[in-house]
Amino acid sequence: MGIKIPGKRYGKRLEHSKVFGHGGHGKKNGNADLLITPLVDMFVIIVLFLIANFSATGEVLMMTKDIVLPEAVNVKEVEMHPVVMVSNDQVSVSGTIVGRVEDLTKDEYLNIPALEEKLRDMKKQFEDLHSMAGGGETFKGDVNIQANKDVQFKVIKRVMFSCATAGYSNINFAVIQAGGAAAGEKTAAVTP
Repeated sequence: MGIKIPGKRYGKRLEHSKVFGHGGHGKKNGNADLLITPLVDMFVIIVLFLIANFSATGEVLMMTKDIVLPEAVNVKEVEMHPVVMVSNDQVSVSGTIVGRVEDLTKDEYLNIPALEEKLRDMKKQFEDLHSMAGGGETFKGDVNIQANKDVQFKVIKRVMFSCATAGYSNINFAVIQAGGAAAGEKTAAVTP
């Protein structure tokens, strides 16, 4: 018979419990409970972050197959303004076709009436929206021209004149930033 050290002795039933005895070192439960509320909160925060990040760095220009942008070295970041797209076939503003390039090369006068009308409507919408909202933001007259590099200057000149006549005097041209592999296919703007 061995020598027993004096002290508290628990009954056989409590000897293997986690609280009183030497037990609890046995097999552990492999299942863990997931708390759904913090998990949902985390996913909501991630989604909101991604939405805010996308809207801040979203593409300003819609790239199409029929418009090949020229390259430029000294550029600035493209800002969100109305976009006039000039391809080899047509001229459009915000997806609305306002003229055909073939017709524009034949005419001798400088303005494009349909383009001027569309830009004036957009200017009026901007002014009405900001006057109803009570914001102090004034109309600056910024416009982005996204033109194919093979379009005749005669057409670009008419587009620029029509933009200026409609009140859009701050004209930016969309280009591809040149300068090696680091620049890649990033679109930028050049101010004439």
